[in-house]
Amino acid sequence: MSSFEPSLIRTWLFGPGMNAMIHEAMAGSGADALIVDLEDSTPSECLQEARQGLASLLASWQHHSWIKAVRINDLATEGLQDLGVALRAGAQVIVYPMAQTAAQMRALDQAITEWEHTLQRTPGATPVLPVCETALGVLEVRTLAAATPRIRMALMGTEDLAHDLCADRSPEGVELAYARQRFLVECRAAKIEPIDAPYTFGDTDGAVREATMAKRLGYRSKSVVLPEHATSVNEVLTPSQ
Repeated sequence: MSSFEPSLIRTWLFGPGMNAMIHEAMAGSGADALIVDLEDSTPSECLQEARQGLASLLASWQHHSWIKAVRINDLATEGLQDLGVALRAGAQVIVYPMAQTAAQMRALDQAITEWEHTLQRTPGATPVLPVCETALGVLEVRTLAAATPRIRMALMGTEDLAHDLCADRSPEGVELAYARQRFLVECRAAKIEPIDAPYTFGDTDGAVREATMAKRLGYRSKSVVLPEHATSVNEVLTPSQ
């Protein structure tokens, strides 16, 4: 299993599969983990080009201490191809969208195991980060964690979760308050690290406010979606120190 300690990773920063300016901003952000998103942030017509550039992107980050992660698509769609590209490119963590069932996690575990054998890597060395972005995913996070020892942390979604709840999304996040607290309790019970839902509104003040609130609840890790105009998320890191 990977040697990094999830509880020490304060900030997980999402960025698209294709956008050189954002990739540069991610590299200078101060975040502990960088997630190249081949799912929501990469349009389907750009996916193949993003895959082709993934190895060089991750290689450009290899001399830094960041955790380099890749969010793939669902295995039932483009995920298997994404997975192979991500692991060959050197992804240290595989991020899985719309995680809801143990069966999904077992299928992903098996697919990663096959790639680890092909690439002659230590079996079980690649962690999985499930993104729980539906009501079912939030409620079933303990079941997901029990499906494979690769899962040592889990992340709660925002936009898709709000949609699944039929809630109106707001910068204050009141519509996700119960889910945020329930998710933390379930993760702590499962002995995995909860990662607070990504802040997606693009303003530093709001991100700091939400990170501070998440810390009060018991979260030690926060996720952020880097807006196109941003160059740093250092302010977001401060409340979690």
